[in-house]
Amino acid sequence: MLRDSRVKPNSAIFAVSMSKMNQEIEIMSPVGSYESLMAAIQAGAGSVYFGVGKLNMRSRSSVNFTLEDLSKITRICRKYNVKSYLTLNTVIYDEEISEVERTIDAAKVHGVSAIIASDLAVLEYAHQQGVEIHISTQCNITNISAVKFYSRYADVMVTARELSLDQVAGITRQISEQDIRGPKGELIRIEVFVHGALCMAVSGKCYLSLHNHHTSANRGACLQDCRRKYIVKDKETDLELEIDNEYIMSPKDLKTIHLLDKVLDAGITVLKIEGRGRSAEYVKTVTQCYREAVEAWKMGEFTAERIEKWDEQLSRVYNRGFWEGYYLGKELGEWSPVHGSLATEKKIYVGIIANYFGKSKIAHVRMDTQELELGDKIQIIGPTTGVYEAIVSELVNQDQVVEKVIKGDQPTFPVSRVVRRSDKVYKVVPANR
Repeated sequence: MLRDSRVKPNSAIFAVSMSKMNQEIEIMSPVGSYESLMAAIQAGAGSVYFGVGKLNMRSRSSVNFTLEDLSKITRICRKYNVKSYLTLNTVIYDEEISEVERTIDAAKVHGVSAIIASDLAVLEYAHQQGVEIHISTQCNITNISAVKFYSRYADVMVTARELSLDQVAGITRQISEQDIRGPKGELIRIEVFVHGALCMAVSGKCYLSLHNHHTSANRGACLQDCRRKYIVKDKETDLELEIDNEYIMSPKDLKTIHLLDKVLDAGITVLKIEGRGRSAEYVKTVTQCYREAVEAWKMGEFTAERIEKWDEQLSRVYNRGFWEGYYLGKELGEWSPVHGSLATEKKIYVGIIANYFGKSKIAHVRMDTQELELGDKIQIIGPTTGVYEAIVSELVNQDQVVEKVIKGDQPTFPVSRVVRRSDKVYKVVPANR
C-alpha cells in the first residue's frame, strides 16, 4: 500500500516552535555615547538605556548625556523603531526632588519610552505623570510579593542578579498564573542581565567606595576599590602576603550566551546587556551576538557550533574573564585574574576620515599615527556612523597603489557603506601585540 511520503509535523512541537518564533524578545543595550547608540541600533537592539546628569548609576564611569540630548536621542530611536529608556536609578535626597521632576518632565515631553528607577520619590512622580516605569536592579526583587507591590508602578522589572534561573522561572510562572499586570494592563515582563560586569555586592548595592572615599556606588560614583590588588597583613608579626592570581573582590564578567536557551525557557523576555561605560565596538559586538542567539533559539538552530562562534566574538571585546553568574545555582562568584581586560583584540588609533566620496564609496584618511597595510582589520567609529568594521582591501596614496601607508600619509581605500568626516579610524590587532 502506498503511503504519503510527506512528513507531517508533530502538532505539539510545531505549536511550541511557532510560539517561539512569534515571541517578542527584547535586547536592551547600554549607551554612553552617540557612537554606542548607533552601534546598538546597527547590531539589532530592541531598546537602549542611558543616563543624563548625575542621578544615574553610571554618573561617574561613563560619558553621560544632558537633558538637552533627549530630543536627539529619542528622535534617533523613533527613526529606527528602538525603545529609549532613561536611567534615573540612584538614591535621591530631598534637595534633588526638583531635579528629578525636571528630568521626568523632560522625558515625557521628548517621548522617552520609559524610565528605569528604584527610589520611591521617582516612582511616585513618574507614575503621577503617566511616564512608563521599569524597576531597576537596585530594588533587589527576589519574590512574587515584591513583583505585586511594584506592579502598581511598573510594567517591566529586573530580578535580583543573585537568583537562579529556577527561581526566576518560578516568578514568571506565578505572574502568568496570578495574572499580575502593570499600569498599562499588560502582564508584567521580567528582565535579567545576560552579559557584562558584575559587582561583588548584592545586586550592586555596595558601600565600599563610600566607606573608603566618601563617594557612593549607590549614587553612581563608585571608585571600584573591588577591582584592585590587596595585601593581607598579620598584625602580630607584621608579615604581609600579597593575594596572588585573583582579584578577590572583582568578579569575572557575566556571560550567558551558552545557556541562553535556558534563560529564555525561564520566561524572560527582556535581555539586558551591562556596559554604559564601555566602548562602541563592545556594544555592537555583544548586542549582535545575543540578537543572533535569540533568533537561533527561535528557529531551533541554537547549536554548539554557533555558541563557539559567539564565544570567540565576545572574547575579542572588553571582558574580565567570564562566568554564568548565579543562574545555575552557584553561591559564590568567580574572581577575575586581572585588573583590566582579557579581550583578545585591541584597537589602535591611526587617524581620522578627512573626506568620503559617496559615488565611489571611497574613504580618504589622514594618518595621524601608526601605519596601515593591506589585510589589516580596521574600525571606523563616529557619532552617526556607529561602528564600521572592514579589512583593508586596497590602498592608494598620492595616486599610487601601495601595500602600506605610514604616519603623515593621506591614503584612500574603499568602504562598503557611508562614513563621515572626523570619524576616527582604528587598526584592530591581537591584544598581546
